[in-house]
Amino acid sequence: MALIFDEARHRYTLDGEKVPGVTTIIGKGLPKPGLPYWAANTVAQYAVDHPGASYGELRRSPWAERDRAAVRGTEVHAYAEKVLHGDEVDVPAILAPYVQGAVDLMDELGVEPIHTEVQLASREHWYAGTADLFAQVGGELVLWDWKTSKSIHGSYFAQLGAYAAADFLLVDGEEIPVPHVDRIAAVHLTTEGAFLYPGPPVEDAWLAFSHIKAVADRITTIDSWSKK
Repeated sequence: MALIFDEARHRYTLDGEKVPGVTTIIGKGLPKPGLPYWAANTVAQYAVDHPGASYGELRRSPWAERDRAAVRGTEVHAYAEKVLHGDEVDVPAILAPYVQGAVDLMDELGVEPIHTEVQLASREHWYAGTADLFAQVGGELVLWDWKTSKSIHGSYFAQLGAYAAADFLLVDGEEIPVPHVDRIAAVHLTTEGAFLYPGPPVEDAWLAFSHIKAVADRITTIDSWSKK
């Protein structure tokens, strides 16, 4: 296969060369002013909850929290995918509200899945990623992303814009063209249910991602200007 995903290291290879993931590109090219406050708050909360914690534990606490959230999101996506395909699943109690919310929303909207957890890439613009769901909803093809983060961020729609503009999907080991996407949306999965956040026009989301990528591609060059 020309596109290979190393799940353990979350790295993509395209045509034998490393290719950056969409979320990695966005992380490099889009400022996140709230990140330092989140990290400081996480460390402070960890210190309160774990009196006597070592310096190393405190220093690693933001990334440990991030990884726990990522694991939860990955698991919810996996269960939701099985439900989408009509499989019976035994969901752990801690994840049940998230999965139930996903099921209820899909039933309400009459979601007809086409591709789930599908890898994709663009040779022209040189990136790769994994899209959560391509589906028919109300006669339109909708690309959406499941999110278990505390809130929905605008960068999520830039991510979806990149997915919609990719060259191909990898389906059963074969490259197929990305279908025309009518709409993009983020689905916020919470313990209170699932909430749909419609995105901007696909063209606007793609334009935003292309600007972010232009900055990300030049980070190394910009940093080099300060070196003798």
